[in-house]
Amino acid sequence: MVLKTFRWAFLVTAAGLAAGALYGGWAALGIVAILAVLEVSLSFDNAVINAGILKRMSAFWQTIFLTVGVLIAVFGMRLVFPVLIVAITAKIGPVQAVTLAINDKDRYQQLVTDAHPAIAAFGGIFLLMIFLNFIFEEREITWQTWLERPLARLGKVGTLSVCIALIVLVVAAMTVATHAHQHGGGHADKAQTVLTAGVAGLITYLVVAGLSGFFENRIEEVEEEAEEAEEKARERRGGGNGAVAALTGKAAFFTFLYLEVIDASFSFDGVIGAFAITNDIVLMALGLGIGAMYVRSLTVYLVRQGTLDDFVFLEHGAHYAIGALAVILLVTIQYQISELVTGLVGVVLIGWSFWSSVRRNARIARETERERAVDGAG
Repeated sequence: MVLKTFRWAFLVTAAGLAAGALYGGWAALGIVAILAVLEVSLSFDNAVINAGILKRMSAFWQTIFLTVGVLIAVFGMRLVFPVLIVAITAKIGPVQAVTLAINDKDRYQQLVTDAHPAIAAFGGIFLLMIFLNFIFEEREITWQTWLERPLARLGKVGTLSVCIALIVLVVAAMTVATHAHQHGGGHADKAQTVLTAGVAGLITYLVVAGLSGFFENRIEEVEEEAEEAEEKARERRGGGNGAVAALTGKAAFFTFLYLEVIDASFSFDGVIGAFAITNDIVLMALGLGIGAMYVRSLTVYLVRQGTLDDFVFLEHGAHYAIGALAVILLVTIQYQISELVTGLVGVVLIGWSFWSSVRRNARIARETERERAVDGAG
């Protein structure tokens, strides 16, 4: 079952790692592997969410999501989007960006280095908003309870996450401006670039979150309409079959759109986080493409088995990794951080959350066993 579900992911992994090694040797292969793990770790909760929604759809729409959706997610968001980011920030055409990345790496590297403050500010604020909205949300199960419970109470202030993100952005821009002034003002406009890109990242997050909320509400409305129509149809002994089919189709269509918006939003964090590890869009495309295939395969596995929901802290670990990447990206506006450190932070946090989930499950199993033993003795 596992081999059948993940066979395409395994094949893409072998091909991607081989391509990375041929492209840049063992170092490139390592970066591709880290990016793949990063993408899977950041998108794990996305797979869980997708699976929960996908179970409510027909086999036809599941197939549409897992075929057309793969093209949009892998080739659109993971391959084209990084190129567009470089093209926009470096003010060159997408074709020119790809050509430079392959044929003139030194020139491409310089362009990306010049554009890095804008990329880091945009991505850092976007990822920070994802983390803040997660950590400020009150939830029944907490991982780091000592931190999450107090922050959840603070999260009742509606615009707190936006205010914190703006404060962080202003501090980052002021740090850049101060550094530029102390070193002769050669990069005085860098602070303005950081501010503009950071605000753009904040707006992008708010738009994506707004669209997700819109589709989620629309799905609920359509499903309610479908249930009402089905109930009336039963009362008329089958007289409303056509209306029910149409409403079901509409609900499935809105669900498909909602899934694509959710997928795109989670693709943002993977792509933006990848810029904290490497500026090479070829390695980025290989690593994120491998990771995206595993996320899709994991979604199918969850739909068919539904067993990984037991690891309740994995979603927490993924969001903590997002928060760490946000901080790292904002720091790299001014200071250099090793790609190895950046890549390992996410892996360590995900591994820690997985181990915590395993220990929690083992503790619950022991407590259940003791209760049974007490009941049996009584």
